[in-house]
Amino acid sequence: MSLASKRLLSALFAIACSIGAGAAHAQQPATVRLDYTHSGNTLTEQYAIERVLIEPLPWPGDLSQPFDNSNRGNNRLEVADAKTGDLLYSRDFSTVFGEWKTTEEANKLSRGFHESVRFPKPDRPVRVRILKRDERNAFSVAWSVEVDTDAQEVVRSQPPAPAKPMAIRVSGPSPQKVDLLILGDGYTRKDMAKFEADAKRLSQHLFEVSPFKERANDFNVWAMAVPTQESGITRPSTGVHHASALGTRYDIFGSERYVLTLDNRALRDIAQYAPYEFIEILVNNDTYGGGGIFGQFSTAAASNDWANYLFVHEFGHHFAGLADEYYTSPVAYQSSGARMEPWEPNATALRDPAKLKWKKHVQAGTPLPTPWPKEEYEAYSREYQKRRAALRAANRPESEMSALFREDLVHTKELFSKAQYRNAIGAFEGANYEASGYYRPAMQCIMFDRSEQFCPVCQDGISEIIDLYARPTR
Repeated sequence: MSLASKRLLSALFAIACSIGAGAAHAQQPATVRLDYTHSGNTLTEQYAIERVLIEPLPWPGDLSQPFDNSNRGNNRLEVADAKTGDLLYSRDFSTVFGEWKTTEEANKLSRGFHESVRFPKPDRPVRVRILKRDERNAFSVAWSVEVDTDAQEVVRSQPPAPAKPMAIRVSGPSPQKVDLLILGDGYTRKDMAKFEADAKRLSQHLFEVSPFKERANDFNVWAMAVPTQESGITRPSTGVHHASALGTRYDIFGSERYVLTLDNRALRDIAQYAPYEFIEILVNNDTYGGGGIFGQFSTAAASNDWANYLFVHEFGHHFAGLADEYYTSPVAYQSSGARMEPWEPNATALRDPAKLKWKKHVQAGTPLPTPWPKEEYEAYSREYQKRRAALRAANRPESEMSALFREDLVHTKELFSKAQYRNAIGAFEGANYEASGYYRPAMQCIMFDRSEQFCPVCQDGISEIIDLYARPTR
């Protein structure tokens, strides 16, 4: 066995057993996963339990931080004592179903989606509740089921791991760190060296962007990929269909750049063989694309010229629930017409400027709403989007699309450089896919365009989630 292999096995054993994690983590409980189906349409939702299983590795999380108070996501998991009702564990999240139900298709038919929630194994029967946001933007119970993790029907044996995890970055025992798992899709056996290089390159870039840069020692990073027969993933709009274990593909909800997997069971059955709390899927493609669902996973095209941006931007959605701040690109979602205050930390309906959620970052004298060259930006963007659509329709080389993106970024920076509030934090109208009624904190941020940094408000949102999963190194 090579020295590298011995180090990997040693690191995996240390993480799995939580050696050195202190008395509170001397014996981590098992990891419970509840698989269920979530179906419905725009108007209705139904849930049905599929199975309860014990995953192969112990719980990777910090048992001293069982409750999520971030108030993010469209849903919340609550695990409570079945007899007393005492809350034992909670986490906020969103779902693919939640995004799909905002599409036009959801007005016409019903669909079912596979979903999972994970929690540390309790020592008693529990009631698992899935909550969702209601018309008041508050969480209310959507589904509840009693679970006895010691029952005979609980699945306790798993097949051999389909791939071996690689240690990309090990900063310490899992219970004290954020565990990020990078999965590969569309990588053949011959592509495995490329996958490892992609995972190292892109995760390293993540830790060059604040606040991940300052908190790099609070993360472990793992990587694994189940080999495919062909390089690249499915892209239906161009007639490309490739089989893969994860089933990741382009053209989700009719958006040519949107990349997700809709096979949650396959995703979880593969991911369970590595410690993880967050997942980023790298697809072995050069076509621009990615996606991110808060608390589920994010994706990025690893071979695209903008892979660094894609990795970080989409991870911002998945990790911290950050909203998209752009609004001129076409999306699959339909506007409800209502302007409810967003739960995302970097978007607001600005109903009361005095109660602006990021008010601490706003300097005295900054007007709310905050002026910016909105009309000039939108006029240019309309022409830019026409050119972008034409390139895709003609299936032009990806290099031409990348050149257009570079041109757009240069133009935006030049336009904004002359604006009075260029470097201010305020409330800039245009965010959350809407030209009016929603506001973003900064004129420019990685959640708005392909610029390289998160604004201070987004950095705060990210730091809060890091603190939830890791014990800060001081």
